[in-house]
Amino acid sequence: MSAPTTTDRTPRPWRGLMVATTLPLRADLSIDYDAFADHVRELVEAGCDGVVPNGSLGEYQTLTPEERARVVEVAIEAVGGDRVMPGVAAYGSTEARRWTEQAAEAGARAVMLLPPNAYRADDAEVHAHYADVAAVGLPIVAYNNPFDTRVDLSPELLAKLHADGHIVGVKEFSGDTRRAYRIAELAPDLDLLAGADDVLLELAVGGAKGWIGGFSNVLPTSCAELYHATRAGDLVRARALYDVLHPLLRWDTRTEFVQAIKLSMDVVGKPGGPCRPPRRPLSAEAQDTVRRATERAVAAGLS
Repeated sequence: MSAPTTTDRTPRPWRGLMVATTLPLRADLSIDYDAFADHVRELVEAGCDGVVPNGSLGEYQTLTPEERARVVEVAIEAVGGDRVMPGVAAYGSTEARRWTEQAAEAGARAVMLLPPNAYRADDAEVHAHYADVAAVGLPIVAYNNPFDTRVDLSPELLAKLHADGHIVGVKEFSGDTRRAYRIAELAPDLDLLAGADDVLLELAVGGAKGWIGGFSNVLPTSCAELYHATRAGDLVRARALYDVLHPLLRWDTRTEFVQAIKLSMDVVGKPGGPCRPPRRPLSAEAQDTVRRATERAVAAGLS
């Protein structure tokens, strides 16, 4: 089935269910670009609105510059630039701007950007970072991940960045669902996107305009159904899906989320595969937990 087209998404390609894509690696840890292209196409065909390559789930920190650029190009060749929002995070603003320029040249219509992540930047430095990258001209979705970056994009700071024209939305990963309401008060036109799988329902009820999902790599059809049920206000159906999915969704906020999602993909026959070092395989106990949760979801008819 083709991905749904909604009027509220048409001018805003970051809305809807955007999948933070994994990256298929061969046994020698080289990238299987053909498998990646097939995976991206299958996600859209399953009902997802687009993809976010070169995020943490895509192991961007381990890629060479040539690999990172090619990942963006392959995704856009597979489904078109209006369905691809590359991650452009980098240690410095100059490098993040360069990746944004590369995304624009490849045909992307928006990018996702972390704050500076080499140290705990203050609000003025964060503001300058987003202003510098925004000068490229592509819409920017900020990514608030205070756990990994040690920088918290507070609702107040997000409102300032939005008012100054530097960001159009935020992937909210703090886990604090109360922020949905504070952001709506301070910046009602800033698009909130659920960034942690295990609070998707709560943030959707709070007004999220999209979901940048991780486990949607594994069960894209059911995740798309969950997202659209929440947007339609069908909380009975949404809760039924959420209850089955949640044992998997909560892995998205754990340190081993890349390994867990790739293993779950392997279980359902999708191109998961290994991770690049320093990530190591899950422990035997964790592998068993992920396998059993995936098998239960499949047995319940999810796909």
